[in-house]
Amino acid sequence: MESERSSNEFWLSQLKEHLKLQRYSPQATQRRLAVAAHFLGYLDRRAVPIEMAEPSNVRLYLQNELKLFHRRHRHAPWSLMADWRRSHTGGIEMLLRLVHGQWPPIPQPTTPIEKFQRDLCGEYNEWMCDLRGLALETRSGRCAEANRFLGWLGDRGSEHGLHGITVADIDGYMTVRARLHRRSTVREVATSIRNFLRYLQATRRTGIDLSTSVVGPTLYAFESIPSALDSEDVEKVVQTARRDRSREGLRDYAILMLLSSYGLRAGEITSLRLDDVDWRRDVLRIRHSKTGAHSELPLLAAVGNAVLGYLQKGRPKTDTRTIFIVHHAPYGPFHSGSSLYWLVRNRVTAAGVEGQGRLGPHAFRHARAVSLLRAAVPPKEIGDILGHRSAESTAVYLKLATADLRAVALEIPRSVNV
Repeated sequence: MESERSSNEFWLSQLKEHLKLQRYSPQATQRRLAVAAHFLGYLDRRAVPIEMAEPSNVRLYLQNELKLFHRRHRHAPWSLMADWRRSHTGGIEMLLRLVHGQWPPIPQPTTPIEKFQRDLCGEYNEWMCDLRGLALETRSGRCAEANRFLGWLGDRGSEHGLHGITVADIDGYMTVRARLHRRSTVREVATSIRNFLRYLQATRRTGIDLSTSVVGPTLYAFESIPSALDSEDVEKVVQTARRDRSREGLRDYAILMLLSSYGLRAGEITSLRLDDVDWRRDVLRIRHSKTGAHSELPLLAAVGNAVLGYLQKGRPKTDTRTIFIVHHAPYGPFHSGSSLYWLVRNRVTAAGVEGQGRLGPHAFRHARAVSLLRAAVPPKEIGDILGHRSAESTAVYLKLATADLRAVALEIPRSVNV
């Protein structure tokens, strides 16, 4: 018992130091330490050392806390269950990450089929990287789809079972996936499954090439218009953010300047590092998240001033090298490019700008492409700025210039004499 108490005190002191380094507020620190200590007491009563804790222990602890809350108050928590759960797991999960290094732990295969499928997806990922040169984001998505397909096959997703899959299996899986998603997503699923089946045939894991049997929906060229903003709306959003001199305002203004000036992807902005800005040469280095390529763009004065203003007056003190930081504890980089969606969407709303579609970071990218097209910039140069590998990717933005197409359209006569 004494050793368990000393172990708990050690880990609580480690958690307290971690919260201090991450600059959590005194209130948040006290709350997380209290919950972590309560969880440690729960484990002690069940003779489970913190080093041996599993996700099931956290799940049972939450169930027990919910029962106690209901018994004490005669009702469930008035707040949303997700908020109540988060208030009880924040300190616990942080403690478990300190003890175990990673939480939740990566589930290990428990059956021969699960082990085979894990190894197969790992080999598939290497095949896509070495032979196809696909970007990490693309490989991750296709591995996830392959894993879903193997799980759907059940026992037939084994080394010997794959030889027996048929066109009917492919159709059945695509039918299930089509019920859950819109056509554009189903087309991506079809592409991923087709690619995985080519790999299975190339490695002799299937008797025949089933990739040609994958049927996905047809998406016609230019059938939809991507979300975009007019140049006047872009300027309105940027200037509205510029008037916000708070720390978050300085950050958001710099992000909006990068979006509107260069049309960068959200992931390219969140991955920008301090070393990527060459202040002596006025150069901005970009890692293109979709292609994995690098490029250098001239650092425009207005953009440079916006970024510099944020670095000097808005950016929290932190050891991380990424430029843009989340402005709440733990102070660190944005998790991914998608984290910028609501940041941008809220700035668009604050500016009173309305429009159709998802007016997030990508709407600024499309708007920048249209402005370059209307400035008679060659598509090849636009593609270089946007980080496209092929002219086909850049051609997608042509359908946004509808006003230009109307200007050259022929007038339809009201009546024709035959």
